[in-house]
Amino acid sequence: MARLILLRHGESQWNLENRFTGWVDVPLSPRGTQEAKDAGVKLKGFTFDRAFTSVLSRANETLRLVLETVGQTGIPIEKDKALNERMYGDLQGLNKTETAQKYGEAQVKIWRRSYDVRPPGGESLKDTAERVLPYYEAKIKPYLFKGETILIAAHGNSLRALVMQLEQLTKEQVLELNIPTGAPLLYELDANGKVLSHRYL
Repeated sequence: MARLILLRHGESQWNLENRFTGWVDVPLSPRGTQEAKDAGVKLKGFTFDRAFTSVLSRANETLRLVLETVGQTGIPIEKDKALNERMYGDLQGLNKTETAQKYGEAQVKIWRRSYDVRPPGGESLKDTAERVLPYYEAKIKPYLFKGETILIAAHGNSLRALVMQLEQLTKEQVLELNIPTGAPLLYELDANGKVLSHRYL
């Protein structure tokens, strides 16, 4: 049986400031650093074969802190922009509350949570899935077929795209899906890559 742990990075400075982040390379907040260490404590019972992360520092630092905490800093790590957060376009850097006041809460929720509606100048979740899922199929799934234990440290929307696929969620279901920062999500998969169980640790 293979095990896949998905981990959204700890709180970033712009999460703290309630701003749209996207591809802007924002560091972890002090709370985010602690969330990453806490995630590492929850993962101490696991032996990872390898890890994957985006090229953005908040995910890289989360992964580093987790592996340091569990004492497994020597495992193979692959970084790829395919796992980056969705690109929020014209919304990047804007305060979410102010943006909701300007465009309406319903519109901003659609931009943030819907499957195929793009924010101005940015990516939809569908666009994000079109880079995340081929990467997962080509680069990560073969190791799961071997029964390995894999850790992915990435972002709210790149992981939402992957969870949507793993759990076969509809466009309506994914609208309500939110992945919290620093909370390891464990999937157990059979030899064919089918999900047997999933839960937050």
